[in-house]
Amino acid sequence: MRTPVIAGNWKLFKTINEATVLVNELKPLVAGANGVEIVVAPVFTALSRVADEIAGSGIRLAAQDCFWEEEGAFTGEVSPSLLKDAGCTHVIIGHSERRQFFNETNGSVNKKAKAAISVGLSAIVCVGETLAERESDKTFTVIESQLMGCLAGLPAESLKQVIVAYEPVWAIGTGKTASDAQAQEVHAFIRGLVEKLFGKPHAEAIRILYGGSVKPENVKGLMQQADIDGALVGGASLKADSFAAIVNFME
Repeated sequence: MRTPVIAGNWKLFKTINEATVLVNELKPLVAGANGVEIVVAPVFTALSRVADEIAGSGIRLAAQDCFWEEEGAFTGEVSPSLLKDAGCTHVIIGHSERRQFFNETNGSVNKKAKAAISVGLSAIVCVGETLAERESDKTFTVIESQLMGCLAGLPAESLKQVIVAYEPVWAIGTGKTASDAQAQEVHAFIRGLVEKLFGKPHAEAIRILYGGSVKPENVKGLMQQADIDGALVGGASLKADSFAAIVNFME
């Protein structure tokens, strides 16, 4: 059985104090969520404070990006080992906003994933097509290119530290959500690709999350799909009650 993952990507929101308030509101609301891996991803400046606040709670900490070098003359960058030092267990890599606004490529995602895995972090690797790509029937071509590029050269045993997040770009922050069937179709395709690349046991074990306007109202339908193993949540993770409702989807 694959343990579901519900991860909250806070994007560029929440001061240190606001992040502290949010996780302390969240903790009692998800304390009874057994069998679900809960992850929150604050901004860099709030990571260590949030790590202190969630210690012992079962909530895990992710960063929203990293760099692939350990150290050096790379002004403004943060290495995976520094994230681990701040208390992170996970890092989101290759989010569509990083691709769109900061020239992230499959090659850079690949280097970041390898660097994160090398220090023991779990890499949440994001893939997804734009509206134009979906409307021109390029969804599977795009997903295959992204996934193969992002996972290139990874040893099969490292897949236990990889979580794939499928985020159709046209559904992020738009209020639109892929239908349960649309999401399942792409998730099944991703699992099939992983099987081709790494073999069936690894494909059956890897967790694939759906992201794109996930809300308490639609999470149950998504989570009933055979190949959807959780959610990467944006806006709904910025309020404790709505995020907790998604975490507690089994109730």
